[in-house]
Amino acid sequence: MQLEYIDRTTYRQKTTPDYINHLRNKYGRFYLLPEGGSNTLAIQGCAEIVDEINTSLNGNAFDSLCVASGTGATLAGLIKGIMDSRLSTPQTAMGFAALKGAEFLTKDVADFLQQAGVISNNNWHINTDYHFGGYAKTNNALFLFMEKFQNDFNIPLDAVYTGKMFYGLFDLISKGHFATGSRIVAIHTGGLQGNEGFKF
Repeated sequence: MQLEYIDRTTYRQKTTPDYINHLRNKYGRFYLLPEGGSNTLAIQGCAEIVDEINTSLNGNAFDSLCVASGTGATLAGLIKGIMDSRLSTPQTAMGFAALKGAEFLTKDVADFLQQAGVISNNNWHINTDYHFGGYAKTNNALFLFMEKFQNDFNIPLDAVYTGKMFYGLFDLISKGHFATGSRIVAIHTGGLQGNEGFKF
């Protein structure tokens, strides 16, 4: 692998035809892995997670499926998986945005679903209340929650994605957002290597 630095201006143009042509001229034939690995192949792969979850629950269907969201592709895949499973029990998906001002993710997820040929029944949404100031932004409350979570459940969380998602999920549960007796599945998407950049 060879890493090549590009400045912020170039980065903002990373999906434009001009920049793609520049890459083609420089490298010849290449396969572009989009940011977050977010493409229709990724959505199909994430859709399969729902089948695995449903199988592991032995017929006890979940009510809500939660995941941290950066590009929204994982969430789109999970929505596709829910739609494909066609269970008689209504199931919903919720993404927890790791970014500040991430209202745009609703359109991005809808676009991913359209590209994948999925017609959703509005059984999903993105919560934008638990970003802690923006991407990779943190505070002491988040770190204290992560520490308690690991002590209580022996599961480490990362400060960029899953820590924020679980913090938000526990907060919503405490506020009665979910119906009593709801079966909630939260997906830990990893990212623990990112904790090396934080002091807590």
